[in-house]
Amino acid sequence: MTATLHDVARAAGVSIKTVSNVINNYPHVRDATRERVEAAIDELQYRPNQAARTLRSGRTDMIGLIVPDLRNPYFAELADDVMRAARAHGFSVLIEQFDADRDSELAALRGARRRGLDGVLYSVLSLGEDDAPLLDEVGMPMVLLGERIFHSAHDHVTMRNTEAARAATAHLLAAGRRRVLALGSHPGEIVGSAGLRLRGYEAALADAGLEVDPVLVVPVDRWHRVDGADAMRAVLDTGLDFDGVVAFNDSIALGAMRVMLERGIRIPEEVALVGFDDLDETRYSLPTLTTIDPGRSEIARVAVDLLVQRITGDAVAEPREVLADFRLVERESTAG
Repeated sequence: MTATLHDVARAAGVSIKTVSNVINNYPHVRDATRERVEAAIDELQYRPNQAARTLRSGRTDMIGLIVPDLRNPYFAELADDVMRAARAHGFSVLIEQFDADRDSELAALRGARRRGLDGVLYSVLSLGEDDAPLLDEVGMPMVLLGERIFHSAHDHVTMRNTEAARAATAHLLAAGRRRVLALGSHPGEIVGSAGLRLRGYEAALADAGLEVDPVLVVPVDRWHRVDGADAMRAVLDTGLDFDGVVAFNDSIALGAMRVMLERGIRIPEEVALVGFDDLDETRYSLPTLTTIDPGRSEIARVAVDLLVQRITGDAVAEPREVLADFRLVERESTAG
């Protein structure tokens, strides 16, 4: 016969409520009790009846995460952080990615609505102010990630793009660098990541009494390693003089670093380099990469907390906006 919740509780010598708390990964269970319950579950090969749980609670205990392009390591690492944060609340995560176009993004939103999730975390990319009503049509609790491209009635968790890019640029200027490349701009963009980080770069130059040299602002369309490498190759082929680089994400920085080293440029002696995102691989590049830690784990934790509060009805009525703290992580690419 199939084991029941009562069987597990009897075998572990605990209440049914305690077994339920362990299954839902609630934090306030003693380690010894948790181990005893888990051992009973394994011994009896107990499997929770998810369909019955859903009927009783009206919830699936599953949230969605909608992000652009998981080939971008930032979003892959963010997904890992979100899954860990959700697990602490007893939720699973369904991940949906979309391409960098409006149709793909809208399809991902429609997919979330069809799957009957309890709520969704959504990193907006290509939608604009006129699209705000589309979010309400999803019909479930939602927390927005990334830049606030438009105003909406949803909670929003993001990073301090402008302040962090300003700190990254100021770090190079304080080290005596005066020809600092801004690698990764999107011409005409104002409120997206590229536009906000460019604003921080420009502010740091102004703080140092320097004017922006347009030739030092280098567009990069996609923010993958290959794009950073191609952009740096094109810059070097022009013979442009520069002694520092603020790359608008770590992938661009790592691609650019590879090309500079291939061309015999010494980092940081000739060119100092700062990235943005604090990806795990930046600890292992040669040289290791100085970068901005934008508070990714905090963003994931706070976003999940806010979403769970919306799902359970414990949230305040007004939408909240939270900006994570950042820090400059100094490594070998700017050392000395």
